[in-house]
Amino acid sequence: MAQRSLLLLLLVAFAAAVAAVQDAPFVVAHKKVLLSRSGPGVERLAVTLDLYNQGSATAYDVSLNDDSWPQEAFELVSGSTSKIVEKLDPGATASHNFVLETKVQGRFQGSPAVIRYRVPTKTALQEAYSTPIFPLDILSERPPQQKFELRLVGKYGALVSVVSFVGVFIYLVASPSKSSAAKGSKKRR
Repeated sequence: MAQRSLLLLLLVAFAAAVAAVQDAPFVVAHKKVLLSRSGPGVERLAVTLDLYNQGSATAYDVSLNDDSWPQEAFELVSGSTSKIVEKLDPGATASHNFVLETKVQGRFQGSPAVIRYRVPTKTALQEAYSTPIFPLDILSERPPQQKFELRLVGKYGALVSVVSFVGVFIYLVASPSKSSAAKGSKKRR
């Protein structure tokens, strides 16, 4: 009997917790970085932060702060590393972009961005973190990528097509058909 009442008490507490969570915002943030070379010895980082409200209530005064880029290694070219969104409705998204430039070579591991937002039912600000980024090899030597060259298709594509068609034609003419083999087996009987 004691186990049954304990189980019932836990079930009621779990149901109350689920009901409380269902009426709250749940902010998820995804951080991504795109590297590009703008010149010799200079590399640009385009940083994008996407916010999603996966909860069932509106998040207010959503502040995004990504101060994980040290000023000794990175220079802000455009945008800002922080942003404030007045409100983020359930199912809504917001995006923030900024561009950094670096002239320092090395490996960099950035930390997640910090997102703070207000929930009307709570006095304390809620805090969330973005996804971390993979380690970046800034200004590192990258091997050249082998790309499929379209000029080779233009030069040899027709020749390859003709040779393929001739090969298929010879195969079809030289191989015995199944219907004539079946006819031959019927005549033997």
